[in-house]
Amino acid sequence: MNRIKEVLEDKGIKQTWLAERLGKSFNMVNAYSQNRRQPSIDVLYQIAELLQVEAKDLLVTNDKAERGDKKNN
Repeated sequence: MNRIKEVLEDKGIKQTWLAERLGKSFNMVNAYSQNRRQPSIDVLYQIAELLQVEAKDLLVTNDKAERGDKKNN
């Protein structure tokens, strides 16, 4: 799982802006943001660079992911 949506919201950046900079469709970036798809490692690093954060800041640890799953059940 990733935190792309959270980081975009924190920085006030739109998914369309990120899609344009990455050369990806809005639908693909939206899928990343909604955790329906995960970006490749290369794309994750591109996203981190564009958002001026560390790549690790875009990731959710297993502990947090598991807690999130339990909340949704």
